[in-house]
Amino acid sequence: ILAHRICWGNFLGRYNNVFHDYENFTLLKTPSMPATIFHNPKCSKSRQTLALLENHGFKPTIIEYLKTPITKDKLIEILSLLGLAPRDLMRKKEEVYAEKGLDNPSLSDAELIDIMVKNPILIERPIVLANGKAALGRPPEQVLIILE
Repeated sequence: ILAHRICWGNFLGRYNNVFHDYENFTLLKTPSMPATIFHNPKCSKSRQTLALLENHGFKPTIIEYLKTPITKDKLIEILSLLGLAPRDLMRKKEEVYAEKGLDNPSLSDAELIDIMVKNPILIERPIVLANGKAALGRPPEQVLIILE
């Protein structure tokens, strides 16, 4: 059984479509709770999310997904946990997005997933997995919701 407690302070940000203040947000939990972050160290949001996890006592498994690409099955699982379609998890400003014409609405989800696996730079980051859930760290505080 995982023990945790949430102390809210002034909570501002988006949670259940309501904005709250995260400034005084503290999460006290069991530090051994496993977490995984799909991380790009060159991305400021990814670095902020990793720091947030570590500041809350987590020692997540860090997967630099550009060096160790996400498998097709894992990407399908992540999309399911996030409740997103492949296009919703794509970085549309990447060069490869335009080069491959990925804004074409006739491309199927299966085709988009295959392209994302072959071009992991297209996958939005960071993604955190914990408690059988997934969260996209945009903003970084969004990942705290799955750690409750």
